[in-house]
Amino acid sequence: MIPSESHATVEENEAPVKAKRSKPEMAGGEEEVYHPVKLSRSDLYRPPTAEELNQLKETESLFHCSLLKMQMEELLKEVALSERRKQQIDSFIQAVTKLLQTVPNSSDLSDLSWLSSAVKVPFLLVPKTTKGKFHMAPPASVDLIGSYPLGTCTKPRIMVDLAVTIPADVLHPKDVLNQRYPRKRALYLAGLAQCFASSSEIGSMRYSCLHGNRLRPILLLTPPGKDSSSFTLRIHVCPPPGFFNGLQNPQCGKIVHLYTSILQIILSGEPPTPHYNSSVLGDLLPRAHLQFLSAVSSQCSAFADGVALLKVWLRQRELDQGTGCFNGFLASMLLAYLLTTHRISNSMTAYQQLRNSLNFLASTDLTVNGISLARDPDSTAPSLAEFHTAFQVVFVDPSGHLNMCADITACTYKQLQHEATLSMQFWDNPTVDGFHSLLMTPKPMIRTSDHVFQLCELVKLQSSCKKMNLLSELMDHSGNYVHTALPFIVSLLQRGLGQRIHLLTHSLSPDPEWSVESEAPKHRAQPPLAFGLLLSPELAASVLERGPAADSPMAAEFRQLWGSRSELRRFQDSSITEAVLWDGESMCQKRLVPRQIITHLLQLHADIPESCMRYVGAMVDDVIKTGSEVPSTGDEESLLVVQSYDDLSRKLWRLEGLPLSITAVQGAHPALRYTQVFPPVPLKVDYSFFDREKTSRSLVPKEGKPCPAYITPITVICHMEGSGKWPHDRLAIRHIRTAFHICLGELLKKHHNYTCRPCPTHLDVWKDGLVFRIQVAYHREPQVLRESVNAEGLLIVRDNEEAQALEMATIHKPLLTSTLHGLQQQHQCFGGVCRLAKRWLGAQLFSDAITEDTTDLLVASLFLQPAPFTPPGSPQVGLLRFLCLLSSFDWRDNPLVVNLNNQLAATDYTEIKNDFMASRESLPVLFIATPKDKKQSLWTKRAPSVQMLQRVVMVAAESLKLLEHQLMDRDQIQDVKVVMRPPLDAYDVLIHLNPKQVPLLTQAVDPPTVTFSRGIIAGKVAQSGGALPVIDYNPVTLYLAELRDAFGELALFFCDPHGGTVIAVLWKPKAFIPVPFKVRVEVTGEEANTIPNIEAILEDFWVMGKGLIKSVEARTEKWSF
Repeated sequence: MIPSESHATVEENEAPVKAKRSKPEMAGGEEEVYHPVKLSRSDLYRPPTAEELNQLKETESLFHCSLLKMQMEELLKEVALSERRKQQIDSFIQAVTKLLQTVPNSSDLSDLSWLSSAVKVPFLLVPKTTKGKFHMAPPASVDLIGSYPLGTCTKPRIMVDLAVTIPADVLHPKDVLNQRYPRKRALYLAGLAQCFASSSEIGSMRYSCLHGNRLRPILLLTPPGKDSSSFTLRIHVCPPPGFFNGLQNPQCGKIVHLYTSILQIILSGEPPTPHYNSSVLGDLLPRAHLQFLSAVSSQCSAFADGVALLKVWLRQRELDQGTGCFNGFLASMLLAYLLTTHRISNSMTAYQQLRNSLNFLASTDLTVNGISLARDPDSTAPSLAEFHTAFQVVFVDPSGHLNMCADITACTYKQLQHEATLSMQFWDNPTVDGFHSLLMTPKPMIRTSDHVFQLCELVKLQSSCKKMNLLSELMDHSGNYVHTALPFIVSLLQRGLGQRIHLLTHSLSPDPEWSVESEAPKHRAQPPLAFGLLLSPELAASVLERGPAADSPMAAEFRQLWGSRSELRRFQDSSITEAVLWDGESMCQKRLVPRQIITHLLQLHADIPESCMRYVGAMVDDVIKTGSEVPSTGDEESLLVVQSYDDLSRKLWRLEGLPLSITAVQGAHPALRYTQVFPPVPLKVDYSFFDREKTSRSLVPKEGKPCPAYITPITVICHMEGSGKWPHDRLAIRHIRTAFHICLGELLKKHHNYTCRPCPTHLDVWKDGLVFRIQVAYHREPQVLRESVNAEGLLIVRDNEEAQALEMATIHKPLLTSTLHGLQQQHQCFGGVCRLAKRWLGAQLFSDAITEDTTDLLVASLFLQPAPFTPPGSPQVGLLRFLCLLSSFDWRDNPLVVNLNNQLAATDYTEIKNDFMASRESLPVLFIATPKDKKQSLWTKRAPSVQMLQRVVMVAAESLKLLEHQLMDRDQIQDVKVVMRPPLDAYDVLIHLNPKQVPLLTQAVDPPTVTFSRGIIAGKVAQSGGALPVIDYNPVTLYLAELRDAFGELALFFCDPHGGTVIAVLWKPKAFIPVPFKVRVEVTGEEANTIPNIEAILEDFWVMGKGLIKSVEARTEKWSF
């Protein structure tokens, strides 16, 4: 199952065509009949040719397997334009070219009265009038430029570029000054739009800007009829080649004035305008660039395919569109550079070209060492050093005068480098599906970055430009304050965040599009600027920013950066340094330290108030937060549980007086691996809330009181040493284990004063306000359970569910707990991701289908094999990737391999895959392989079913779509809990529970305002002693078990285990098929059939849950009790 975004390579509105052999008709009307070609034995078994041998050699050396080669070949076929589409494009280009020749000549047009009201000028006309004259005339030439004539145009976003040359007599050589050329360019484009407006051969017309540059508006045309959305023709207005001189040097200034306010501030000197110069030069050179690329392409047969693969790679990473993008043109130029400098050869395949391109990007920093395609530049061409003084990223075109990366920020190029480096890391990893990771998996910012924040009111960036003294740069960007301030804001944040982040990225503003009848949109109309943080887990949550020593020359710079937050502090090593201390007590507060830093720096240096910033780094965490004074998401509570368990483990090891020694003490509970949604918290019991049991004096709930607080028993497995004294009978072993439970309880009471209650199956220990459930285990007991003696006295060994359950509880679960505990030590947010994932599954009523252990393994796979991402650095991004994994993984045809402790080699992956395919029909529908479980998928044997997995996949896909929309769209009602509220319309019966008897009510997604006293009081918890509280008592769970036991053949029952007040019932379709009535005596007459009595069943629901049930709602027939 591949998510809808991954189908980025499927052409819209073009139905798939089945490959079939056509049957041409003969002259006489008869059809030609095809016959299979018969090959002789010598032809069938002839040796391979040299070409075939080369292909086999290439496949073996370049690809992990031939499948990867075939996948790439199929992808190239998918993104290539069909012949039918090319014919449509060619005919539309011819029609537009004919219309362009009909543009009328006109005299001097000093005002805009010649334009009809249905066409506006796509340019901000400030001031209203300017020097110079303008008139309309037919274009001097019309030429195809860009990717289409080069053969590198790809689906799904088909853009065909047409260059329309303005006649030389319309322009003046000095039009380059004062923005007169961009103004005339826009006027000429409006004149063309007016010419097209009355034509029936044009479908729709809209304005846009080339890569978001407001100085370079373009006209978007689509064909009429059903093909209107299949491709877009972009009309570029260009000056005659070589018309403007003096723009070759990026340091020269050609905007004399733009706004009066700026003129008043810049009193002397002519500031350089490199970005303005580049925009004009960009209009002069497209034909020359096409000629250069055509010459390179003619010498390399795989050039077009290499560009196509690189464009797909860029598209999946959202780097190919918007202002300052690394577009398809730059991808073509990059490949051309590698070919002309002989870094790749003309004989290389598209696969090799992509690999070498990514390797070059990963290893070459164009922000420091720019590159140039100019082989013999003229004497006026600037040097690379001059380009570096004017631009952040430098890639010079063949003319030697244009920096093709003029609009790309250093931040975007670092992101490009990071993505290329990441791709190269998993490219050769045989355990990773390289094709899907490289080319088929979309990487939106919200799913890639650990934290994301948005700047919403972009008009505030005007004051930022003034605050940061960027008025010269503002003039160079023609008043676009967003793109003027962006590089400086990024640089400021990088200084402040420092080693807390690995990477800072920003969104690329989409190219604006608007109707030809509308005015050009203002800069503030752009969507919010989004920034992504890739956190460094070790340092991101630190509350202390330690600076230089007080007498250091760097101290002044540190104080200037942090302002009033900087203060002198003395540390334990006696040093006195500048330091900044951020707020944060719990881990969930410390995770948001980057938010405090960003807010402070933007307010201090860029004049951007906190109200303009929208931080979405941890919005989803609210659903697992507890505590009112100091909110927590479970990290601190889990740590307390682990510390208490470690103490208990040490005391168990030191016990003396046991008949056999203890060989291992292992935790087997999710809280001990930091993954329980709401970890147990130490509780102080209010004894007045309970009655006493007569015999054991244990606490029992009082009748009429609310259900007491639920106390989770934390399972601990205690393995005893092997000995010949252990019996070989299953019943005797159980008795011995019971005796050990009694003995352990007595020793713990004697030495440590712990309150204990031994049972045949376990020993409950009340310690530190927590309950630990110790289970004694004997390593040979599962084998004894498998053995039996038949009637002939022969020993038979047969596997059974009882032995499997015991092995799961005493061997597999403790091993999984210790392994995942180690994973938590490597990745601090692993537990947080697991808690969010389980909260979503529980809220959507899927916690029985996807068990806790299964969920932990699914989340572990996100950290152990994160390709094409990095391991999640925050719980929120981990949840998004978890939903993506559920909804997009191909559960039918692939096993999910979780390589715990990196114990699996490439050969093991192959073995697991082969065994999976050979036995697919008998294996669980959701198959998870681990180093200790390669063939059976023990964790998913019983659940989920096929139907439940389909439901989980569907809901996960919708939740992912909705959640990402909620997080990134500020216009939405901000309520991320919407993905935690299940759709109840699909269920037949709803059993509403009495909140008073739901012990975990406070954990609900939407907890009620009314709370109930549940026998817990505030205060310090005693480490030992005290009466044993009511343990593991949850009426909702017990009622669900009774319902499933009684009516499991008729219905499925669902409930949120974390405070859910509704039990949803779904009737099984097969339960309502009439079946013959079975009796033991023969009955004559008509056969009687039986069907379930729904009314009686609903009444049974009510009777069985008396006191717990509030109402029963039969939604299908609207019955109620």
